[in-house]
Amino acid sequence: MEQNQDTKTNGYDTNIVYDFKEYPDKVSGRCDNCGSTEFKSSVSHGVFLRECKKCGMKKSI
Repeated sequence: MEQNQDTKTNGYDTNIVYDFKEYPDKVSGRCDNCGSTEFKSSVSHGVFLRECKKCGMKKSI
């Protein structure tokens, strides 16, 4: 996913899947990296994964 140059981020590595227990949302329902509220979600092997549509940051919930 190509990141828009105008998008401000907080420097999270989007290649890592962050654990929600260790990194809860700073603002509930918003991406910690870019502040977006749009997510793709999937379930695999009993793990719910949430991925930001704007920057690609992932969290296992």
